[in-house]
Amino acid sequence: MSDSTLLIPVDSVEHVLLDRVSWSKYEELLAEFESRPSVKLTFDRGRLEIMSPLAEHESFAELLGRLIELMSLERRVPIVPLGSTTFHDEVKTGGLEPDKSYYIANAPAIRGIRGPFDPKIHPAPDLAIEVDITSRSVAREPIYSALGVPELWRVTFDGIECLHLADDGKYRPAERSLSFPFLMPSTLWGWVRRLEDEVDLVVLVEFREWVQRLP
Repeated sequence: MSDSTLLIPVDSVEHVLLDRVSWSKYEELLAEFESRPSVKLTFDRGRLEIMSPLAEHESFAELLGRLIELMSLERRVPIVPLGSTTFHDEVKTGGLEPDKSYYIANAPAIRGIRGPFDPKIHPAPDLAIEVDITSRSVAREPIYSALGVPELWRVTFDGIECLHLADDGKYRPAERSLSFPFLMPSTLWGWVRRLEDEVDLVVLVEFREWVQRLP
């Protein structure tokens, strides 16, 4: 399929998979979908997947994000949240939008960022969150690896898996977070589920007290 045939109706996209897409066309489509931030574009060496996440997908990401920001406040850990910012690198021919992204160790280097992410200037996020509850055609872990994201939390219906980037470029399971060494990310899943079902203010107050007791 040539680039000239990529006529995609922005308002009706749910799931589109394209092959042999040039980098310039990928960037053109990023601009085209800028008005639809809920649409995620995943690009890996010419393969492009465009998806509109389900409501439950977005819910998990937002609830987990609330917990992370409250936890960072309680533990006095400075962070810069960049949400679903597009992270892409032409040299690595890959790009994506995490469900959530955070700068922690590299927060000073990114604070006050203006304009798009530039891999020649900006470091990769310290932590990315990937809600993996739908079937994808383009694997995202290799793209995170190519971008150099050191920590990835993979969220499924079964819980939260913490992954650290190893020297061989593969992600390996780990119990504790690199960004929040006092935390086992898997323990946040119960709080996410509670936020789904209970009064959020009650849960968040209890969560804050729980965070304060963490060693």
